[in-house]
Amino acid sequence: MSDEHDGVRVTTASGAVRGRRITMGDTSVHAFLNIPYAAPLVGSARFEAPAAAQTWDGDRDATAHGPTPPQTPYAAPFSELLPSAVVPGDESLNLSVWTPDPGAAGLPVMVWIHGGAFVRGAHRIPTYDGSAFARDGVVMVGINYRLGALGFLSLPGAPDNRGLLDQLAALRWVQDNITAFGGDPDRVTVFGESAGGMSIAALLASPLSPGLFAQAIIQSGNAVAAAEVADARLVTADFTERFSLPPTVSGVAQLDDETLLRAQAEQAVAMMTDGSPGRWGRTVAARGLGLMPLFPTIDGTVLESLPIDALTAGAGSGVPVLAGTTRDEFRFFLVPSGVAGMITDETLPAVAQRFGIDPSAVAVYAAIRPGATPGDVLCAAITDHAFRAGTADIVDAVAARDGGSAWQYEFAWATEVRDLRSAHALELPFVFDTVAATSAMTGPNPPTGLADDVHGAWVRFATTGDPGWDPVRPGSPRPVRTFGDPDLAPDAVVHDPRADELPLTGVR
Repeated sequence: MSDEHDGVRVTTASGAVRGRRITMGDTSVHAFLNIPYAAPLVGSARFEAPAAAQTWDGDRDATAHGPTPPQTPYAAPFSELLPSAVVPGDESLNLSVWTPDPGAAGLPVMVWIHGGAFVRGAHRIPTYDGSAFARDGVVMVGINYRLGALGFLSLPGAPDNRGLLDQLAALRWVQDNITAFGGDPDRVTVFGESAGGMSIAALLASPLSPGLFAQAIIQSGNAVAAAEVADARLVTADFTERFSLPPTVSGVAQLDDETLLRAQAEQAVAMMTDGSPGRWGRTVAARGLGLMPLFPTIDGTVLESLPIDALTAGAGSGVPVLAGTTRDEFRFFLVPSGVAGMITDETLPAVAQRFGIDPSAVAVYAAIRPGATPGDVLCAAITDHAFRAGTADIVDAVAARDGGSAWQYEFAWATEVRDLRSAHALELPFVFDTVAATSAMTGPNPPTGLADDVHGAWVRFATTGDPGWDPVRPGSPRPVRTFGDPDLAPDAVVHDPRADELPLTGVR
């Protein structure tokens, strides 16, 4: 793959952009990077709803990525596994477009919402390069959105869910502009992982979303990452007390980004040390797993109820959903840090209860896994608690309301790196077909054929509305397309995997 800076010119509603042409073997695609979809985040605008992007004259250079929302890099050992991109700048509400041909018409569109626990991430990370999607006939858009306190601290005097409002603004930009890049605004598929997947569940549930996308892919997410306002305000009070400031936007707006980030880090440590509901509120402590104090709020505007309740009641009707997890999600969080290795048979029940899992459920997981270490049992139980049970709930809700419109997958290939197995985020380079450029988690010799399978299923879903296996139907065994299990055929579909464990966990 090679880059050339003689890219074509495209006119958006804000002005013209000139991108770059990327040669991929016998074909070429076009990338348009760092396009503002909203106004700069300066002064009080940092805590306001996103405003319209400013216009410009002449051609805007769109050949290099732009700033990222304020954040800190991942700390060790996670920094050795996941890349960080921290680039200061006021125009961080930007997006990038990869297209097969700006002169085309009616191409399917995919809009990527990155993860990072609502405090980290950016679409400029090399793993998320959209060139392979463009090579395969899809116009791909990657977006940034406000993170941490700027995006999700609930403040009197400021709109809640500013990060979700940013995502909605980016999706409106796509509706208004994607035709100029060859895309069809009626064929938009949103896809995202982790906090991005949780965001998509919230967008499906939001009354502000109809008409902005036609399909959704939720990777390693759930539909319970939303706090009641009263509990979110406990987080706010804890945040502002660190500076002896009132818990209002006027109090917090005087703090610069560096100070806000430092307070976020201190607050996250405090929650990990004491994640009790009495301090943070039940809906923050439970739905943030005692680890994540900042995430969406049920504010009555962007979110009128818990997303899974809204989906069950019919929100997002008519939007097909593909959702799934990796097999060993929580090993990413507990194995490299050494926490899993410190768990003993004696401490296992108490630690599981700290994460909201009943000790009797943990006993079932241990009995099913004779010879597994206590840490391995804990990882399996929290994987289901935080991700797999919530994914099943989403798929079942969509299937019950729109029969034949929900598909489920499991990514099961196990990396040899750090005993992560099929850990959280491992599927990402396979989805984007960027395994050649991202080896920190996959190791030096990932199976490229697996990237063909996973990436191909995502492209097929965006293009045809069907990823290639049977959908989930109410009252029938759940077919789960299983990617990368060495004991199964490459195109294996497993019905109701580990069904005896699934009802034992879940977050509400």
